[in-house]
Amino acid sequence: MSENLEKAVRDICQACGDDRGRMMDIVRGVQDRFGQVSCEALDLIAAQVGARRVEVESVVSFYTFLSEQPKGKFVIRVSNCAGCMMSGADRVAKSFAEALGISMGETTPDGRITLEWTACMGMCDQGPVVLVNGQVMTYLGTDRAKGIVEVLKAHGEPASSSLPHKFGDGNNASDLIRSAVHNNIRKEGPVIFAPVTVGAALHKALSMTPQEVIREVKTARLRGRGGAGFPTGMKWDFTRAADGKDKVIICNADEGEPGTFKDRVILTERADLMFEGMTIGGYAIGASEGILYLRGEYAYLQAYLDSVLASRREAHLLGKSVGGKEGFDFDIRIQMGAGAYICGEETALINSCEGQRGDPKTRPPFPAQRGSQDRPPSVNNVEPFCCVTRIIEHGSGWFP
Repeated sequence: MSENLEKAVRDICQACGDDRGRMMDIVRGVQDRFGQVSCEALDLIAAQVGARRVEVESVVSFYTFLSEQPKGKFVIRVSNCAGCMMSGADRVAKSFAEALGISMGETTPDGRITLEWTACMGMCDQGPVVLVNGQVMTYLGTDRAKGIVEVLKAHGEPASSSLPHKFGDGNNASDLIRSAVHNNIRKEGPVIFAPVTVGAALHKALSMTPQEVIREVKTARLRGRGGAGFPTGMKWDFTRAADGKDKVIICNADEGEPGTFKDRVILTERADLMFEGMTIGGYAIGASEGILYLRGEYAYLQAYLDSVLASRREAHLLGKSVGGKEGFDFDIRIQMGAGAYICGEETALINSCEGQRGDPKTRPPFPAQRGSQDRPPSVNNVEPFCCVTRIIEHGSGWFP
């Protein structure tokens, strides 16, 4: 067993507090470092966090971005969603395969480059799209595909500056994102894309009681965006009243349905609005922790989102005594996914946040009624959290 592997696994686990519940972060860290989560790594992880090997292996085998078998130093993932296929993804994939001399799902003989299909990346407005080690390349054609292969063969390390592309608009061109993704906003409405006064809604919420905040959200008749249109205020009421020593508020940013990409744009341009809504929700339900579950395909946004969270901590909008409110300690962490469409479903997402396979659970009981680990969760989508901020800022009567 390699001493380097043993030390790296130990360091990765310790950075996550040797917490079995942070299994997703642990196995992603090993995958990123070694290009696989090998049999040896599975044993080391299990021993370090006090889990059974089968528990670790079940997580690795569930998510498409994780693998027990070695993958190349560069992994090219071509989207095969309906939108990308209609835009010519099959021709792009063929061009990659010809330039690499391999078929889809294979790795080059030198072990450097892996080529594979992947599900929708949330870039349906600018396909064909590929991910190159997490870097998004949009509007691909056959010639650009061959150009990407040439660059990857010539460079020893993947670098955003080495791959041929132009930066997108808005924050996509910022130093922390530097992505080719475009927002493609046609019309900016008064709710999401109006100017944001950071902290204004939160300070107003903290001058109210949690019950008053929930009542305001109920009066605005805000509903979820998960398909069922469940009233947000009612869900918060259920969670606040649930038994449990603590609550947790979760933002579902795992939009994986082909043709959907609005959350991607909101995360890029209005992260503060969303995080403020999560903090207000945390205050309303009595939570001390918030989790943003970010789909693996949006990993290119993580550094930027972490910087927004850091700025909010510096402004005392997260952390101890948020906004000067004694007794309200609340922070938000980002939980990265690893390629699993089903994790957009509420109970599957909760399982993934807890370091498990993203298997859905039968209901009832509903998560807000009986959370696992004695922590009843409230799961809402990106857009409702943004709407909560506006509702508290302007009043329920203002909300469209």
